[in-house]
Amino acid sequence: MTHCHEEQEQFEIKERNILLVGNPNCGKSVIFHKLTGIYTHVSNYPGTTLQIYQGKYKGYAVIDTPGVYGISSINTEENIVKKIILKAHKIINVVNALHLDRELFLTLQLIDMGLPLIVALNFKNEAEKNGIKIDVEELSKQLGVKVIPIDVVKGTGVSEIKANISNIKPSTKLQYNYKSPIVTSSQKIKNRIEYILALESDKKVLKKYGLDTKISADEVYQQRRKRINDVITVVQKNESKKSDFKKKLASLMIHPFFGFFFLALVLYLAYQIVGVFVAQTVVGFTEEIMMQGHYVPYIQQFVNLFYFPSWVNTLLVGEFGILTMPVAYLIGLLLPLVISFYLLLSILEDSGYLPRLAFLIDKWLNKVGLNGKAVIPLILGFGCVTMATITTRMLDTKRERNIASALLNFAVPCSAQLAVITALIATAGGFFTLAFASIIFAFFVILGTVLHKVIPGSSSSLILSLPALQIPRISNIVLKTFVRTKHFLIEAGIWFFVGALIISIFQLTGILVMLQNLISPIIVNWMGLPKEAAIGYIMGIVRRDFGAAGFFNLNLMPIQLLVALVSITLFTPCIAAILILYKERGAKIASAIWLGTIITAFFVGGLIFQIWRMFNGL
Repeated sequence: MTHCHEEQEQFEIKERNILLVGNPNCGKSVIFHKLTGIYTHVSNYPGTTLQIYQGKYKGYAVIDTPGVYGISSINTEENIVKKIILKAHKIINVVNALHLDRELFLTLQLIDMGLPLIVALNFKNEAEKNGIKIDVEELSKQLGVKVIPIDVVKGTGVSEIKANISNIKPSTKLQYNYKSPIVTSSQKIKNRIEYILALESDKKVLKKYGLDTKISADEVYQQRRKRINDVITVVQKNESKKSDFKKKLASLMIHPFFGFFFLALVLYLAYQIVGVFVAQTVVGFTEEIMMQGHYVPYIQQFVNLFYFPSWVNTLLVGEFGILTMPVAYLIGLLLPLVISFYLLLSILEDSGYLPRLAFLIDKWLNKVGLNGKAVIPLILGFGCVTMATITTRMLDTKRERNIASALLNFAVPCSAQLAVITALIATAGGFFTLAFASIIFAFFVILGTVLHKVIPGSSSSLILSLPALQIPRISNIVLKTFVRTKHFLIEAGIWFFVGALIISIFQLTGILVMLQNLISPIIVNWMGLPKEAAIGYIMGIVRRDFGAAGFFNLNLMPIQLLVALVSITLFTPCIAAILILYKERGAKIASAIWLGTIITAFFVGGLIFQIWRMFNGL
């Protein structure tokens, strides 16, 4: 059986390497796994939260770099990829045949730097279905490097890449004598890579040689674009084809009206699968029957055989014991939800829908300080806020990561909590159900707008490619889901055990009861809830769904249910999410979000009750 090994470490290149370089959605990751199996190291590039995947192939360190459109330092990814490329021994440049005119820009940059590379031409068959025919031999002659057609869906072409790795060499068509103001003033730049970086207005190289840092790369861009057009003219023929079903569907997905109709359909299906079937049926079996019905009683009986002191028993197998609650939570509740969400995410990715969704809602997310890329962590938040907070690493700026983290922890209920809320609010009737959804959505928009106004900076631009729609390959979906799920459990799982230990200590020392007594006056006088509801908020710190479930047997009136469920949704996330928030955002930002959720939840909940009482009496 093949096992996945992943560990978090600071990114380094200590040995000869093979870099996988290409535009986003070109198929690099599939080739990476074909070369390395699923033995990977997941590293953060120093000073960033950007993850770099590393593996091994015949003595080489294989590195899957972030997808970029060039190495001109437009964003964080381009800066990092450029730094990694400077240490490259061999490069596999993965190119999407459907967008050859765009993807060759990066290829020519790599060629002009004199780097050893081969080109893996992906989606060639898909391009031919769309009337695009590419002469691979002629493309190889034009570029001066080996061009290998591949199909990452079927896995063809990878064996030829493996056979040619030892023969990867620089291009025989090196052309870097662009006309530029820099040429006459910098003949002393003899290093080919530094020369190209200077042409791309790399500030570090320009400063090193005392050159004008205001030199524009526009001229170089235009000349490189002309070279690409010349190559395309020779190697590519476009045969007009009638629009097929996939093209029409792809257009509908980004249509200003029908795109949102399609999104609503996707969200409905996702909710039925994850929020209803998995969160209720599957979790009902794994948590209630497997864990609570079998595992927890068994482990409690086993520990009791050793006659530990009562306080040790409490720490090990008590209500929040480290051998009971976190294990039952991770395996019984969280694991099915994580697997289902990663399965769904992988399907959306591999089908080509996710980039279209990002494009569709980009302008709307701009209003709350984000761009379309933030749709991924926001969607994941409805599965698990802990997982989604980790995923905010994919956003381009610290500002966007802070805004997204705040929105997730304030206003996005996880699927387990949402399932409990749905069951409760349904008993209050349609008016209160609509009121709940409207209040949470309004709060999301208001909070995002305020953060967008007060946090310095601006949203980064959304730069992405729209890949062709295709039917996802089951093996790729399973592989992605397995690797992502295991990585999440390794990274986040430890914090569930830490959280359980903390709450158990609170229980033993009486701090838990003290906290209940502390918030009872707010619960009763301001929010109009019975004193017993206080325990729901304390339990909500451990597990968000526990907090909502704490209201089940209180026989609350509809308005009290609305107050309770709005406030518990806005309330602090579970202990694991809090600890991950501190790890990802740092103590200052995490503390502000954490305390903000507590204050906001009680304030908004009480405000709803006071307004209702003002107009309706109670």
